[in-house]
Amino acid sequence: MLSTAEALVTLLGAARAVEGTETLPTLGALNRVLAADVVSSLDVPPMNTSSMDGYAVRVADLSQGDRRLPVSQRIPAGHAPQPLAAGTAARIFTGATVPPGADAVVMQEQAEADGNEVSILHTPKAGEWITQQGADIRSGSVILPAGTRLTPQALGLAASVGSASLTVARRVKVAVFFTGDELTMPGEPLKPGAIYNSNRFTLRSLLDNLGCDVTDYGIVPDRLDATRATLREASQAHDLILTCGGVSVGEEDHVKPAVEAEGHLSMWQIAMKPGKPLAFGAVRRAGGNGADLAASASNETYFIGLPGNPVSTFVTFLLFVRPFILRVAGVRTVSPRALSLRADFSQSKADRRNEFLRARINPAGGLELFPNQSSAVLTSTVWGDGLIDNPPNHAITTGETVRFIPFSELLG
Repeated sequence: MLSTAEALVTLLGAARAVEGTETLPTLGALNRVLAADVVSSLDVPPMNTSSMDGYAVRVADLSQGDRRLPVSQRIPAGHAPQPLAAGTAARIFTGATVPPGADAVVMQEQAEADGNEVSILHTPKAGEWITQQGADIRSGSVILPAGTRLTPQALGLAASVGSASLTVARRVKVAVFFTGDELTMPGEPLKPGAIYNSNRFTLRSLLDNLGCDVTDYGIVPDRLDATRATLREASQAHDLILTCGGVSVGEEDHVKPAVEAEGHLSMWQIAMKPGKPLAFGAVRRAGGNGADLAASASNETYFIGLPGNPVSTFVTFLLFVRPFILRVAGVRTVSPRALSLRADFSQSKADRRNEFLRARINPAGGLELFPNQSSAVLTSTVWGDGLIDNPPNHAITTGETVRFIPFSELLG
């Protein structure tokens, strides 16, 4: 069996970034991926500014013993000041431009105003409470490199240098469908032997979180011809086809032979729990359509088949499909950040596979383990805050430090 690291390296090594781009208003670019560097055309701040409400002064004026100065001007933020006359102070407010000639700001708590004069009660050092021009950003610097996924703070940073629009990679186009005659949609009567299709809701939401352009083909009948027809249709205008279930070798599992007939497929057994089976391959595009689509070859659409158990579907998507889609979208750094936290539980039985245990952080800052780690117990994914990445053949003892990947690192 492949290790999780080996499987991920193989997947990411096959990923090719989309080529199409579009220009969006900065306000509408949340979670999109930059296709070009954002370079600042100005210093930020563009002038010396006061970081306090107070009085702009010349330090030399205060070294001569006279600390009572006339107030020569008032400078709110957004107003251009006059040069500061020697022997005077300027009333100034946070964010306002420091007047030429002033080399320090005395906060208002260290001064006493009396009409048009002010007594300075503190001897400042040069530069005190002044934010220098370019302290945050220098003109000509790259503030957001291509391949950055745009967070709210990244959009604010782009706006701070005047970027009204941004060039981003087009959305990754994903086709998704589900197999199994036992699947029923919520709201429909549940027949004997049937189950509700929870995976459809999980996967669609996960894809939406990643900003994908999703085509949902719904539940495909458990027939080889229907599965092949859906694959052919989906391959024409999508970067990735994602399926759930049906990739085993049973007589009613038609996805595997269908993909092999329409393209090629690798079936992986990954040494992980939950989620051992994973399928990766590609489906041919008839007629060479989709020149801008990302694929393992110029005329193919990627295929990933996930296991059908709900927790296995969820975990394998987070660990494999999410980074694969991000890489296809052009994101350079796709690995989630992990925390080192204390295990407030013990698990004496070690598994030969890499376990991903659903756990949550308790009020004491340690980790609690969900009592039922079955791949069918979707409740654990709502109860938990993330996954403990437990190495193969490792029993966990109370108090030891474990590797914990928060869902906040995996769901965006």
